[in-house]
Amino acid sequence: MKMIAVALLMSLAPAPAAPEHVALGDSYAAGLGAGGESSDSCRRSSRAHPALWAERAGASLVFAACSGATTVEVTRQASRITPATTLVTITVGGNDAGFADVMTTCALGKDEACEERVARAEAFVRDELPARLDGVYAAVRERTSAEVVVLGYPHLFSDSALCVMGERKRDALNGAVDVLAEVTAARAEEAGFTYADVRDEFAGHGACAADAWINGLVLLPTDRSFHPTARGQESGYLPALAAAVGGAAVEVGEPAPAPAG
Repeated sequence: MKMIAVALLMSLAPAPAAPEHVALGDSYAAGLGAGGESSDSCRRSSRAHPALWAERAGASLVFAACSGATTVEVTRQASRITPATTLVTITVGGNDAGFADVMTTCALGKDEACEERVARAEAFVRDELPARLDGVYAAVRERTSAEVVVLGYPHLFSDSALCVMGERKRDALNGAVDVLAEVTAARAEEAGFTYADVRDEFAGHGACAADAWINGLVLLPTDRSFHPTARGQESGYLPALAAAVGGAAVEVGEPAPAPAG
C-alpha cells in the first residue's frame, strides 16, 4: 500500500517547469536576414539562434529582441525577465554605434568617407558605449541571478575580388567589429556575464565568401543586408551559444531553405 501511495503522489505532482530563455537584443538576435521574419518592425525570425536554442534545449522562449534596438531599448526589454528565467542572452551595441549609417556611408561613399565614418564609430564604442553597456547589464542583473550570455558580432566580410566593398572598406568595417568585441567582452566580464565571441565561427563565411553566412547587399527587402543568413544563425551563433552555456549538445545541420518574405 505504501508503494502505491508513493506512486500515486508522484503521478499527481506537477511536472517540472521548462527552463525559460529570455532573448534580448537587436536585429542580430532577432534573426533579421535569416528569412521568415515577422512583418512588424521587430523582424523576429524562427530561424534566429534564440529560437533554435530554445527549441533544442526544451526551453520556453521569451523573445524580446527587436530590430533596431539600442542599449536604451534593450534595457526596457529586460523587464521581460521573470523569476522563472534560467538563461538570458544579449546582443547589443551595434546600433548605438550607428550601424545603419556606417553601412550606408561605406556602401555609397568613397574609401576615405567610409574610413572616417568607421573611425567616429570606433571612438564612440571606446568612449561612450562602455557606460551604456554597464547600464544594460545592471538592469539585467537587478532582475535575475540566472546565467547571462552576451553574444558579439561577426566580421561582416571575407576577402573577395568580386565583393561589393573594396578591400579598404572591408578592413575598416571588420576592424570596427574587433573594437566592439573588445569593449563588449570587457564590460560583460566586469558584470560577471559570459561573453560569446562569434568571430571564429563565422571565419571564412562573411559576405562575399563562396559560402557566405552574412547577406551582402539585398535589394528586397533591403533590411536583410549585412545580417546573418539562416546558416549563419544555425552554424555560427548557435554553436557559440552552446559552448558558452557549457557545451550543451545541439544538432547543427543544413537548414531548410528560407521561406520567402
